[in-house]
Amino acid sequence: MIDAIYDRRSIRKFSTTPISEKDLTDIIQSGIKAPSSKNRQPWKYIVVQGRAKEEMLKAFRQGIAREERGDALLPESRQHIAGAKYTVEIMEEAPVSILVVNTLGKELLSQLTPEERIYDICNIQSISASIQNMLLAATEKGIGSLWICDIYFAYEELCQWLNCHGQLIAAVALGYPKEFPKERPRRKMEDVVEWRS
Repeated sequence: MIDAIYDRRSIRKFSTTPISEKDLTDIIQSGIKAPSSKNRQPWKYIVVQGRAKEEMLKAFRQGIAREERGDALLPESRQHIAGAKYTVEIMEEAPVSILVVNTLGKELLSQLTPEERIYDICNIQSISASIQNMLLAATEKGIGSLWICDIYFAYEELCQWLNCHGQLIAAVALGYPKEFPKERPRRKMEDVVEWRS
């Protein structure tokens, strides 16, 4: 698994080669095996491909158009709309997208008590571990992946399309890579680690 951690890259160009159901099941099962706070396992995965992918991307584009018109959830992030449009193109090319939902999550703009906020943070940490497991499992199988947070530019539209209970957290695009990017720079260990004895 150390090799998969070092070899993993964010892939933005995919081939049209389909991913087998067994490989998808293995990848998702790896996500299910992640640790979770109080073993709540708050995740749900919606696997989107084929005709459903077209519907999902239509909802995504509608959300981006709404953000551009000014009825924006993220008004101070307008400079990232072009990136969100590019993300839709990437997802269109990828054979599979997995939308990841926090089944215990509150509405995005809900007022939370401190205890509810901590539960929410812990559940999102758990889901993040689950997503990372899936990315590493995909890498080990030679399948490329991209962890996507641009879904928030179309949060309302995607949630309506999903029509499921919970809080949409992220998406993951999957497919066999048509690119093999170099590792992006990382901060030095001495800049991010403080040792205490």
